[in-house]
Amino acid sequence: MGHVFAARLVVLAVGPPMFVPFMGAFVTMKDSPHDVDTEANVAIAGPLVGTIAAFAVYFAGKHYDSLLMLAISYAGFFLNLFNMLPIYPLDGGRVTAVLGPRLWLAGMPLLAAMLVWQPSPVLFLVALLALPHALRAFRYNPRAPENVAYYAISAMKKVEYTVVYLGLMAATAIMTARVPEMLTGVRWPYLAACRRVILSASPTPPTRSPSRGCSNSLKVSTGR
Repeated sequence: MGHVFAARLVVLAVGPPMFVPFMGAFVTMKDSPHDVDTEANVAIAGPLVGTIAAFAVYFAGKHYDSLLMLAISYAGFFLNLFNMLPIYPLDGGRVTAVLGPRLWLAGMPLLAAMLVWQPSPVLFLVALLALPHALRAFRYNPRAPENVAYYAISAMKKVEYTVVYLGLMAATAIMTARVPEMLTGVRWPYLAACRRVILSASPTPPTRSPSRGCSNSLKVSTGR
């Protein structure tokens, strides 16, 4: 929803948000951004709203002592962290473009490492989508007139986007690491299986089915 609100603020026509299981939501732009500032503004709104929503669920989970809500917040933090990788067409790639498209090349080794660590159809699809943009970044000529026009942005704006970007990366990374420690009723193998479901978009984790691993385990309450 953050993308939709931001796009409407800058008068860009977008389609309705569509939810893809295990990947989050996305919107289709009917109008192309006219500069990198507009594109980054729309892009960063999604992870910003998503992270705020994940924190809201997290605090609600702590208040009601609900492991299920904490696990849902973990999924939100994890998805937003992944989405903020500096890889185009992920939101992180669109935001870091304010510093230059060549930053996308730094994100490719991270994506390759994730593919080796946890091979999945989702990561493979992202890699296929990212490869043409990585080649474009490799051939990027900052002196080309069209690039000078599109990537023109003030130094202050670059600083603002960088601060927000790094803040979101730090917040989601810390919470992705911290929340599992709070899920005392969920054993680590089950939590890892849930993470594999998110990455692979597969209905069945390798070790145990979601109905026995992810779902029932998350119904455990700490009690008081």
